[in-house]
Amino acid sequence: MAPHSLAVFGITGRMGQSLIRALREGTPFKLQGAIASADSARLGLDAAAEGEATGVMITADPDAALERASVALDFSLGSAVAAHARACALRRVPLLVGATGFDAPAKAELDRAARSIAVLIAPNTGVGVAVLKQAAAEATRALGAAYEVDISEAHHRLKRDAPSGTALNLGEAIARARGATLGEVAVYEGLGANAPRKAGSIGFSVVRAGDIVGEHTVTFTGAGERLEFTHRAFDRITFARGALRGAAWLIGRPPGLYDMADVLRI
Repeated sequence: MAPHSLAVFGITGRMGQSLIRALREGTPFKLQGAIASADSARLGLDAAAEGEATGVMITADPDAALERASVALDFSLGSAVAAHARACALRRVPLLVGATGFDAPAKAELDRAARSIAVLIAPNTGVGVAVLKQAAAEATRALGAAYEVDISEAHHRLKRDAPSGTALNLGEAIARARGATLGEVAVYEGLGANAPRKAGSIGFSVVRAGDIVGEHTVTFTGAGERLEFTHRAFDRITFARGALRGAAWLIGRPPGLYDMADVLRI
């Protein structure tokens, strides 16, 4: 069977290059389009920054890159997500969005795109993170409101958004399990002596340092005990493998919004 054609937005970034590594492992995909920003110094060069060449040249033209694509992956910047969603909808190419930090108008654009194509929004494409999210939601329902919840995360010093999209996604799942929205219960500032903790709040803490790939811990604290769920990623290729798994699942799906839980059937 011929491999599916893959287009990648953000090919020059850490995740874009990790996807190239994952494709070399043997997958049902062949890189078809490699897209970077119009000011990238690597336009016109091979998609692979190191190792064996892919034979695909980097372009800033989404339309050309999507022309024969079976599915697209977006690991670019949040500010570019809306434009990429429009391009994919125009070409009827299903889209997995791994980019984070996009705003409400971009989310609205993804909602519109999902009327005509399958759109999978995955702030984190790691399979283990999807399981962590499910476990945290189940623990929330089982433990009840008497347990306070905190989400801590750590990433490399160059990561732009904080808290991470994964941390916010975990918080949203926990808030939903409590019948609330994250906006109603999230606390992003430190809690001091003059600010007693509000019941039902979800606290966030952030570390940006070194070359940390990604760590997320959800802590439930009750009277006399503490329960923790932790996921640590040691190599971005684990996210790349999950993204390719999600991309394979997307092909042939009806229009709509999906997430990694749909891919894993959890």
